[in-house]
Amino acid sequence: MATVSLQKKKEIITGALRVFMQKGIKSVNMDDVSKELGISKKTLYLVVKDKEELVQKGVEVFCKKEDLEMNLIQGKSLNAIEESLEIKKWVLNVLDGIHPSVAFELEKYYPKVSRRMQEHRKKVIYKSLFENLLKGQEEGFYRKDLNPDIIVKIYISRIETLFDQRIFPLSEYALSNLYIESFNYHIRGIASEKGLKYLEKKVNSKNKV
Repeated sequence: MATVSLQKKKEIITGALRVFMQKGIKSVNMDDVSKELGISKKTLYLVVKDKEELVQKGVEVFCKKEDLEMNLIQGKSLNAIEESLEIKKWVLNVLDGIHPSVAFELEKYYPKVSRRMQEHRKKVIYKSLFENLLKGQEEGFYRKDLNPDIIVKIYISRIETLFDQRIFPLSEYALSNLYIESFNYHIRGIASEKGLKYLEKKVNSKNKV
């Protein structure tokens, strides 16, 4: 019986994720994936039993990449505002490479996979933002009168709203623009006077480059 090596499986899943990200989920079938990756459909079915499993495994790879990137950013010993700006930069880079319909299609056609992804991301986002808030308060860049637990949960709920098609239809709003507005609203709301001055300095410095 034919088999596929573990390394080859990883390459196929990662490649399929890239295809879904670039072209959307609904419009891509197993034939499209195999053609894009230059493999036979038979080989693809040795890795997964159907498209849903392929989407699920692709999401798992995406979540692991998110975890890794967050850890790398938090390991740079940046101050809280610099760390937030680095995360913003990374998120925008990710959004620029994703077909705008992906999140909507994932939730509509693969709700179980979508829920698992959302729960995982909530934990990751909660942990990173909570730690960032505490760091910022200790450094004096964020207001000390804030309750980190409440602020982080408000932020997460706001991010989830950005993907709500009833409020922000894809035909009218770009995800990257929505995220930028949400980020600016968040960071300026939690920053202390010292933090706002530092933030303006960073923003003005970037604009001069």
